[in-house]
Amino acid sequence: MIGDTTAHRFAAIDPDVRLMLQVRDDDAGAFEELVARYQDRLIAVLEHLVRGRDQAEDLAQEVFLRVFRARKRYRPGARFSTWLFTIANNVASNALRRRRRRKEVDATTVVGGEDRQGSLDEMATAASGLMPARQLDQLERAEMVQAAVESLNERQRMALLLAKFEGLSYEEISQVMELSPQAVKSLLSRARRNLKEWLEPYIEAGRDPAAPPTASPAGSESEC
Repeated sequence: MIGDTTAHRFAAIDPDVRLMLQVRDDDAGAFEELVARYQDRLIAVLEHLVRGRDQAEDLAQEVFLRVFRARKRYRPGARFSTWLFTIANNVASNALRRRRRRKEVDATTVVGGEDRQGSLDEMATAASGLMPARQLDQLERAEMVQAAVESLNERQRMALLLAKFEGLSYEEISQVMELSPQAVKSLLSRARRNLKEWLEPYIEAGRDPAAPPTASPAGSESEC
């Protein structure tokens, strides 16, 4: 059980915790404010997890509904964003399990808006340690970055999104994903390594990472 001292500490340093405490007291305006603050951020993370804008919006509504239903039981033991994305992780994981059971194939590629895609570009290049060697076409770049992030497994993708989009610490991500901080650090390290391996041929040479290497023409200098 969370003690009063811990609850007061988080309420003092996190304005969103204070808003949630008002929601607990049935303040509808406070709930609307929290939705306004987190809706776009939540949809962005969910969209990259479930790979579909419409489903991400539906799941975000489910997350906020769970938040509202849990308001009377709310006891602040972490930042509000950590608690919110813990719920979001559970909702997304359940949705993905249902999808796998139905053996559905989601072939929709979501590129997203320019501002959010810019964040994703920065996230992928920063995480992989690679920088483009040439100016890339916006759509081309967006498709490659989207594909690179989607190449990660579910857990690596969630950890990376929380770290880069939300700025959560290892400790906070560990609470969201129910892992140790060391396990989160290892997960992020593998995610960055996999991003680098996936993006390297494209960023360095402009070659589609999924495409086979181009054979050298007969009689070229490479045969020496």
